[in-house]
Amino acid sequence: MFIMKTLFLLIFPGGVLFAAVLYLQFNVSIPPSWQPLASFFPIVAVIVGVLLGWRFNRTRMLWVILLLVLSERALTFATPYGRECLLAVTPVLIPLNLLLFCWWSERGLFTLHGLSRMAILTAEVGGLAWLYLYRAGETIAFVERPLVTTIPLPNLPFSQLSLLIILFCAAGLLLRFFKKPEALESSFFWTLWFVLVGLAWPDDFALWGGFAVFLMVTALVESSFSMAFNDELTGLPARRAMNEYLLKVGRRYTVAMVDVDHFKKVNDTHGHDIGDQVLRMVATCLRRVTGGGRAYRYGGEEFVVIFPSKDLKRALPHLEELREAIAQAGFLIRGRKRPKQKPETLTSKKSDSAKLQVTVSIGAATRDDNNTTSEQLLKAADKALYQAKKTGRNRVCS
Repeated sequence: MFIMKTLFLLIFPGGVLFAAVLYLQFNVSIPPSWQPLASFFPIVAVIVGVLLGWRFNRTRMLWVILLLVLSERALTFATPYGRECLLAVTPVLIPLNLLLFCWWSERGLFTLHGLSRMAILTAEVGGLAWLYLYRAGETIAFVERPLVTTIPLPNLPFSQLSLLIILFCAAGLLLRFFKKPEALESSFFWTLWFVLVGLAWPDDFALWGGFAVFLMVTALVESSFSMAFNDELTGLPARRAMNEYLLKVGRRYTVAMVDVDHFKKVNDTHGHDIGDQVLRMVATCLRRVTGGGRAYRYGGEEFVVIFPSKDLKRALPHLEELREAIAQAGFLIRGRKRPKQKPETLTSKKSDSAKLQVTVSIGAATRDDNNTTSEQLLKAADKALYQAKKTGRNRVCS
């Protein structure tokens, strides 16, 4: 499930948009009446990207937009010889900058980190100006010098050095995405390919750069939606997603409130890191709930499971199975002296790890004449949960 979700985030929206634009570029001609729209599209994309990047505090996105705008302006106003120099150097510098921006953490524009990043870009612009004025010919010759001459290679729009750096940066962008599989991280990888197509056909660089910014805007919206509707700690849908689902679940359903027993004691005794790990373990069991149940993080140590189209009688066996699965799973607390990686040779059979018994109490209620709204049903389930706590915990009450 995790692998499929990760691949989906890699392909959508970046891969789909890139394939669609590439198809339109070579198979569909833009009608003359649409030419003004195509020329204004990059400007609108940049304005929207800057506003959203600033509003959502996504400074990495702002750095990418600045990089693309500087590159487009330089290619537009450069002399023919300066354009030749830029087309030799930018396939090296833009991928490296994208890789750098992607691995940067989000920091404010006017913090020390932000100012240092601005200094890096300023130094690059100054270095390019110096190379153009004093070492343009040598720079072009160095970048375009073949690295491999014994093997015949196809005629490509980029030099061998550029291709080597592009492949390195593409691998680095993919690594970053797999470390943090989110739509915004995926957009950095696809932005690289939008930019490369734009550099291969520099007359259309502004349009391809506009699509790259549009992709990042789309990915930002997707990431923000995911943050709003999914719980970051457990990966389960959050309360807002639960409220949305309750609006369309229908007239027949059962709601169960799940609460981790003695959770405050776990935090006080073992620390909040262990408490977070316990919540993740419980969430893993909740994902596997049978009977078509949908699990949500309600808040704190409380979760909610909704069984659409099921009454209480049909939902209770699945809740009992869930309770037993969590109780039998247990939780192993790593000892402080235990190494993070397994040693090659075992020096002792003793272990300072301890197994923590984790249980949950569950209260369930079904929609009936007394509980007609979702608010009433949640209150009834919470009341049943209180009864489960009062009568000894680690049980299901209704």
